[in-house]
Amino acid sequence: MTTYKDSTLEEIDRAANAAEEASDAFRGLSGAKVAELLNGMADAIMDLGDALLETASRESSLPIPRLTGERLRTCNQLRMFGDIARAGTFKRSSIDTAIPDRKPLPKPDLRRTALPIGPVAVWAASNFPLAYSVAGGDTASALAAQCPVVLKTNPAHPETSAMTAGALRKAIAALALPAGIFGTVDGKSPEVSVALARHPAIKAGAFTGSLRGGRALFDAACSRPDPIPFFAEMGSVNPVFLLPGALAERGEAIAEGLTQSVNLGVGQFCTCPGLVIASQAGTFAEQLRKRFSGASAGTMLTSYIAANFRSGAQKLGALPGVTATVGAAAGGESQVQPQLFETQSSNFFAHEEFLHEVFGPATVLVHCGAAAELERVAQHLDGSLTATIHGTPDDLRANRGLLRILERKVGRIIFNGYPTGLEVCPSTQHGGPYPATTDPRFTSVGSAAIDRFLRYICYQDFPVEFLPQELQS
Repeated sequence: MTTYKDSTLEEIDRAANAAEEASDAFRGLSGAKVAELLNGMADAIMDLGDALLETASRESSLPIPRLTGERLRTCNQLRMFGDIARAGTFKRSSIDTAIPDRKPLPKPDLRRTALPIGPVAVWAASNFPLAYSVAGGDTASALAAQCPVVLKTNPAHPETSAMTAGALRKAIAALALPAGIFGTVDGKSPEVSVALARHPAIKAGAFTGSLRGGRALFDAACSRPDPIPFFAEMGSVNPVFLLPGALAERGEAIAEGLTQSVNLGVGQFCTCPGLVIASQAGTFAEQLRKRFSGASAGTMLTSYIAANFRSGAQKLGALPGVTATVGAAAGGESQVQPQLFETQSSNFFAHEEFLHEVFGPATVLVHCGAAAELERVAQHLDGSLTATIHGTPDDLRANRGLLRILERKVGRIIFNGYPTGLEVCPSTQHGGPYPATTDPRFTSVGSAAIDRFLRYICYQDFPVEFLPQELQS
């Protein structure tokens, strides 16, 4: 069994400096070589076989079928970013040739491309021990940008982390590349994370986790003598708006789909629908209560996460004007009951607790009246990763204002679907206004995630032989 303890300041310094020392050599690789590395990492993870899945299941309580799919996503992400590195188009290189006889002033030769920003610190998430952890999307996209990575492992799955990190190091060694391209530090203590965020060799950070943790690291990154970009994905209630036409046509199906979405993975998804805003929801509410009252208890990732869920749910249930429907009884400190809370829109505005994510299998149903009330609720919301609208074409025509508001509030809008489940592709946007993320211009999932770890440079009137390859013609 892996012994998990906080890395010392010396160990953090060693890992960060090794990354800095590897930066020039890593930047000098061809896109084809980077692709070979990322594909080699995917192969090395697959070579771990069932032992990786069994270890991850034991540490996280997630079922093997779920982890099998997550392993495939992890390896597919690495291979996708390998293809991106090989193509090189992510640099968006451009060339404006000189016009020396232009009047009234000559035009210089200007050529622009992207460079890796430098060593990136990544904080592994607890809820995806493979796809958002050691070899997750943050690591894959940073490496594709040719940025060395120093990863802070998550204490929720230390053995899984050690196995995966070993696979990445094996792929690096197989190509005789500098070991500093990928390093890890460990720690439960916030001091470890802050020390990593403040290390002068680190030039950017990427985090997935709680609002409190993400904000603390963001503040640390911004208060450095040399502030660095810090991309944190944090709290998100992912509101679902149910319009009258959709409820009349398929209210029972929506109740079933919503119950499944809230309870998927024991609610431990950053896109879990934590808020449901419904117009004329009488029959639908009855169906939703019935399903939640019969929903099974589930085992969360850790007892600490389960305790936080119970605390958050208790606070919601204790608010005036709130009723609760609770699922089947739970047993054990890591088990929790699914919970449905209900309130009227007038009460929703009175308590800011409704705006905060409760991480786990819980949602709040807000009963509303006319379209204007739906818009008022939407306007009151903080930023989220997603928003969902269930409606008919007539519903949408009658609620154009709602759509316009949600476009300002979230990074992804789903129509007649559910926010859990995320396609990894160029068109995906997994980000949103604060507190969903610290920078809504970027995504942490999909091929565009690489943009976070680039900086642009312009060469003026340089001899061609001294230019990067992509600017030479």
